[in-house]
Amino acid sequence: MPQHVTDVVVIGAGPVGLFAVFECGMAKLACHVVDALEAVGGQCAALYPEKPIYDIPAHPAISGQELVDRLAQQAAPFKPAYHLNQKVEGLVRDAATGRWRVTTSAGVEIDAGAVIVAAGAGAFGPNRPPLKGLAAFEGVSVFYMVRRREDLRGKRVVIAGGGDSAVDWALSLADIAAKVSVIHRRPKFRAAPDSEAKLARLAEDGVIDLVVPYQLKSIGGADGQLETVTVADLEGNTRDIAADVLLPFFGLAANLGPIAAWGLDMDGAAIAIDPATAATSVPGIFAAGDIAAYPGKLKLILIGFAEAAAAANSARAVIRPDEVVHFAYSTTQGVPIA
Repeated sequence: MPQHVTDVVVIGAGPVGLFAVFECGMAKLACHVVDALEAVGGQCAALYPEKPIYDIPAHPAISGQELVDRLAQQAAPFKPAYHLNQKVEGLVRDAATGRWRVTTSAGVEIDAGAVIVAAGAGAFGPNRPPLKGLAAFEGVSVFYMVRRREDLRGKRVVIAGGGDSAVDWALSLADIAAKVSVIHRRPKFRAAPDSEAKLARLAEDGVIDLVVPYQLKSIGGADGQLETVTVADLEGNTRDIAADVLLPFFGLAANLGPIAAWGLDMDGAAIAIDPATAATSVPGIFAAGDIAAYPGKLKLILIGFAEAAAAANSARAVIRPDEVVHFAYSTTQGVPIA
């Protein structure tokens, strides 16, 4: 027997997945949400939480993390159940009932009337550095994303990487961490020019320690608590850095995984949908956001929001085919909390 029974399973807890939860709630559909990352927010939270986004309606500028927080707050009244840090591994349709049984890598089983795939480019996972014994420190003193800036106050933080995430977090933590060290294999960073200039100024002032050109070599500590990070240059010279926390920011790897085997019509690495309904080629499965494709598709968050709304309303028609629906604006119907 399934462990959970719900109306809709939303695969992906990024901005589009979170808005799909809200739209399902407005359609009086309960949701369970599955995501491979350890926190909601998708790429916005994992890759650029501090970066401003300029094309969200009514927000001249909003950071990735603030957008995620507001979307989660908007979805919260409908009490979604989140299954994080796990992937959807199985999706099987019951021929008798037409319902779906969703199974995850954590052994969770969910019985649902419809599925909305809002998985971006697929399941995301961090690119882990090849360090011996790394797993013992993960989740204790080694993290691939930062949930709360305040958690690192007073810590000796070592950041590895040369992209926007590494530079942005170095700048953000400079005034609250006991020490911030940034490890990169070359002096030049792959970040916004203004951010890189700020990083250089803080390094000149002695606020941030730029450890370049070096790469991670090993880590040391006990019981999951980091004590030292050892780095090496191209000549093999090593240096030990005292550390409480290591943040390896080497990007996220996307993988369609089992989605590619679900029998859906694909458009390259994306799922082909009907833009009017967000329906895939398999009845009862819908898709929204970057993973959805159709002629003329624009990969924008706001387009994903519209697709999420279409998917939620289409899912209601599948789950409750005999229900007569009278469209109403949110200003008229309010938030229909059970």
